[in-house]
Amino acid sequence: MHRVSPHQVVTAMGRTWHPEHFVCTHCQEEIGSRNFFERDGLPYCEKDYHNLFSPRCHYCNGPILDKVVTALDKTWHPEHFFCAQCGSFFGPEGFHVKDGKAFCRKDYFDMFAPKCGGCTRAILENYISALNSLWHPECFVCRECFTPFINGSFFDHDGQPYCESHYHERRGSLCSGCQKPITGRCITAMGKKFHPEHFVCAFCLKQLNKGTFKEQNDKPYCHGCFVKLFS
Repeated sequence: MHRVSPHQVVTAMGRTWHPEHFVCTHCQEEIGSRNFFERDGLPYCEKDYHNLFSPRCHYCNGPILDKVVTALDKTWHPEHFFCAQCGSFFGPEGFHVKDGKAFCRKDYFDMFAPKCGGCTRAILENYISALNSLWHPECFVCRECFTPFINGSFFDHDGQPYCESHYHERRGSLCSGCQKPITGRCITAMGKKFHPEHFVCAFCLKQLNKGTFKEQNDKPYCHGCFVKLFS
């Protein structure tokens, strides 16, 4: 930048000029005593020089006169380089790029990181892939009792992981006699399910067949005990 002192003759850029001839190359206005810039041997007023030759801010398209941020192969005023989602300036953790836009860490992961199938929050580091979803390791537990799975063995019910006991509880396949899962033969009676060996007379504990029992107070009895107790 150069400054011209007001005299009858202007001395600038190693030459002398009539004041009326020392004009901005672009707007042709007299520079007079104003600041000017020289480019390729030609004088420019300060405004035109910056509009013509200074880098442009990608956000506001205005010329950058002082400090400049260079990012995403573009230039920005420092005050115009911020998160495209929340508008906050970037801290020491820097920024993340998506589709040519800069985002703070929080918004980037909230918007674009995969979500945990358990807590629905963003997955930032380690994860487990199961049931067509990704999970934080600490979130991949039984959805009923929140117990981690031993050796990664779990049961799927409606796309959610369960331990064996709660899987059968959800499916209604726990034995009403022993409260343990029924994985083989099953007897359905009184709206409940039983291991065959646990469907027994409530009085004499004799094993019953589905069609040969009597019901009283939501309990099964063999015919003999029913007659003895309730006739």
